[in-house]
Amino acid sequence: MTPKPPRLTIEVLTSLSELPAIEWDRLALGPRDAENTRHHNALALAAESPHEAAAESECQLGESASQASDSSQEDAEPLPELPESASEADPHNPFISHAFLNALEESGSVGGRTGWTPLHLLVRDEANRPVGAMPLYAKAHSRGEYVFDHAFAEAYHRAGGRYYPKLQISVPFTPATARKMLIAPDAPEEAVTAALLGGLETLLGRIEGSSIHATFLTPADRARFEAGGYMLRSDQQFHFFNAGYAGFDDFLADLASRKRKVLKRERREALAQGITVEWLTGAALTEAHWDAFFAFYMDTGSRKWGTPYLTRAFFSRIHETMADRILLVMAKRAGRYIAGALNFIGGNTLYGRNWGAIEHHPFLHFELCYYQAIDFALAHGLRRVEAGAQGEHKLARGYRPVKTWSAHRFADPGLARAVADYLRRERHHVDQAQEELEAFTPFRRGAGPA
Repeated sequence: MTPKPPRLTIEVLTSLSELPAIEWDRLALGPRDAENTRHHNALALAAESPHEAAAESECQLGESASQASDSSQEDAEPLPELPESASEADPHNPFISHAFLNALEESGSVGGRTGWTPLHLLVRDEANRPVGAMPLYAKAHSRGEYVFDHAFAEAYHRAGGRYYPKLQISVPFTPATARKMLIAPDAPEEAVTAALLGGLETLLGRIEGSSIHATFLTPADRARFEAGGYMLRSDQQFHFFNAGYAGFDDFLADLASRKRKVLKRERREALAQGITVEWLTGAALTEAHWDAFFAFYMDTGSRKWGTPYLTRAFFSRIHETMADRILLVMAKRAGRYIAGALNFIGGNTLYGRNWGAIEHHPFLHFELCYYQAIDFALAHGLRRVEAGAQGEHKLARGYRPVKTWSAHRFADPGLARAVADYLRRERHHVDQAQEELEAFTPFRRGAGPA
């Protein structure tokens, strides 16, 4: 006897405030974390006292070219090929939590006239229980996504088409791999996946959109979108991997001697002007810290992008709802804060997100965004540091190239054919680049993460 297919209904949430946080987080983080979203393996308590170190705004804005990278291959050879670790699912990814996504909405960082209109999909079963969800936005532009489709938009406009609006499945302003199809473990996976994909198609027609884009996908989500007829696109980031290091000195011991000396010199020079560094998380964070950091964020972001995405209210909101998942690394000189880097703490990963400074000091960006992040990750047993998008200068600092994935679907068959041809060639280029970049990692022969 053929099993009766489950009866599912799908709805569109124009604000996450329409759904209780515990119901969203049961899908995004699992039942245990949903019951207590502020509990996080005591990491915040362990780091609550300010950490002193003598002496971006995405965390990728590098130093000058002369400082950024020593690309010599001396004493180094390619390490064994990594799995696509950038796609490894973090079991407690902070970015898909109700607290983070709702903070973007409540603070006005998305919604309104920002060009990000929330249209989150929610699937319910016969008992009206949420069994699937998807963070989804109608986009009026292509900013804040980190998977660039401006060339597609321009070509389509030249051909007489209208590229916007489009549907974007993502965490706004966040180039970190995370689950996008949030399916309850006990739900019928195939049926919920089909409901979400069908909901996307229906919604695309209703808004008369050109395309659907799902970015920074886990392996499971990538497979679901590909099976649903989506085209895959690959890119790369640079991540640090903890190879069982007890501390920073153990990491340095894995480097070729020449590269080790360079890193030590950078750390010394970054703090040479009497600069001290603090780790702030949990109850140690105050609104005064956010005032200082926001000034850094606005100064650096305005010069880099023109208009920073996040409002001051966003930082107050995450301070209220997820302070124990935040690590703020702040640099102080002559009694005042001069620079800072914002990180989020996941289940096995430290995510570097934004950086800013009101004083320029050589290598201070590297110290706050990369080296302090490694220090914290090793001190707290985290497996990986993701320091944001792009940035080949990270290679010389112990970060390795890893692959990221997105999925795309276009309503116009002509545009779909043109993009498919482009993506085939682009994937080949990304694969080649990743192999070549492995040669520039600073690890000595036979050392480093396997």
